Amino acid sequence: MPAQYPLHPHIVLLSNLTQFSPMLYLTGFPGLETIEHWIFIFFFLMYLMAISGNCFILIIIKTNPHLHTPMYYLLSFLAFTDLGLSVSTLPTTVGIFWFKSHGIYFGACQIQMFCIHSFSFMESSVLLVMSFDRFVAICYPLRYMVIITGQRVVRVGLIVILRGPVALLPIVLLLKAFPYCGTQVLSHSFCLHQEVIHLACTDTTFNNLYGLSLVVFTVMLDLVLIALSYGVILHTVARLASKEERLRAFQTCTSHLCAVLVFFVPMMGLSLVHRFGKHAPPAVHLLMANVYLFVPPMLNPIIYSIKTKEIRHVISKLLG
Repeated sequence: MPAQYPLHPHIVLLSNLTQFSPMLYLTGFPGLETIEHWIFIFFFLMYLMAISGNCFILIIIKTNPHLHTPMYYLLSFLAFTDLGLSVSTLPTTVGIFWFKSHGIYFGACQIQMFCIHSFSFMESSVLLVMSFDRFVAICYPLRYMVIITGQRVVRVGLIVILRGPVALLPIVLLLKAFPYCGTQVLSHSFCLHQEVIHLACTDTTFNNLYGLSLVVFTVMLDLVLIALSYGVILHTVARLASKEERLRAFQTCTSHLCAVLVFFVPMMGLSLVHRFGKHAPPAVHLLMANVYLFVPPMLNPIIYSIKTKEIRHVISKLLG
């Protein structure tokens, strides 16, 4: 895939590196170098919306004691992971599209890919815990206050959220042991493990299998469990007596369901493109990666601001 991109003048020097810690070369949008400043303005607006929106959600929940409930603790976790995902890609995106700085040291690339993948796994885990919260609220409403407590949500949330980064650490560190040769060109403006591993001039079977297993037993398992919880929720809602009760019960899930779709659909699209679309045009890879990393952090604050009555009420009070 990297060979599809035109070589940058600095690549002549980089192509001879075979020892550890090569300087990698990140790519913007090939063929659009003359308008990259305008592209950055578009990205800047997306970053502005994502960072300010998620900070706004965190501040609202922090400063309003009546929002200190399990559901809003989980929303705080979601806003935090979205904020982390946005900040993880910000340095290299700014460097490429504004300062024309395409090089990144291998160590910095490791840190960035660890942050990007960690926050992605965290977001998947948060959405899973949120689905369990909605499952209990609808299927066992009388026991909700007993089962879902603030302390229990924070404890379980931290355990589930940290499983991804802890499991991810070995394969990111293992990249340091591989030799790298050839043109060290990545096809995005940020570092992803599935791209860097393809630049190694050695057998990377362990990393590939470990990475696939990690995705299956975290993200894919989360998606299956979320789908099962919504299956039970739909079954429970369908048994309610009146149409108004069914509509009211399901409306409590709409924000979370939108967040699930916004996160998992681009992620699955990106995974399919990387694994089965090796001969797809470079624009397809770029589009899927940017949608996956930039769109969910931008849309989630909007979704919860529109769909959550308590947050709408706080916003209306602030606006006067």
